[in-house]
Amino acid sequence: MDLNPSFLETAEKQFLYYKQLGDKAMAQLEPEQLFQSWNEDTNSIAVIVKHLWGNMLSRWTDVLTTDGEKAWRERDAEFINDLSTREEVLDKWEEGWSCLLSAIRSFTPDQLSHIIYIRNEGHTVMEAITRQLAHYPYHVGQIVYVAKMLKETSWDSLSIPRNGSTLYNGEKFAKPKMTKHFTDEELKREEPK
Repeated sequence: MDLNPSFLETAEKQFLYYKQLGDKAMAQLEPEQLFQSWNEDTNSIAVIVKHLWGNMLSRWTDVLTTDGEKAWRERDAEFINDLSTREEVLDKWEEGWSCLLSAIRSFTPDQLSHIIYIRNEGHTVMEAITRQLAHYPYHVGQIVYVAKMLKETSWDSLSIPRNGSTLYNGEKFAKPKMTKHFTDEELKREEPK
């Protein structure tokens, strides 16, 4: 069985799942909360988004032919909070994810073993995807945590609600065993308002 087509499909679903978590977390905040940070050593959600955007554009633009750390990338500038509106933050968010997802969708299974470079270090395409499947959720987790701390009204849970495990597991175990990706149901949930 060739696992490469399912790897690409699984990777895309994982990325979409984490994008959705970030979407739903940011949607719960007032616009000004996207720019709050605790001190000069912490990043606001806007800065985290800007960093993800810069990384995604650099890593996934012309991924098969150029190094993933582009000469035009200004990584240090990604950590300067120079965005001022929710719209600017969400535009960067969408542009970064669009670049990543377009690249993932463009790969053919046989390209997964091709060597690409990030800062002159060779990775297979599969390794590069896996690397970012660790990096991007790390930052989405920061976004969710910061959003949860900033939310002044009750938090709309993005996963199993507190004290809801028994009900959730009961519903899962009431269904017959099946093989499917865990994000299939998650990605069908209502999009943020």
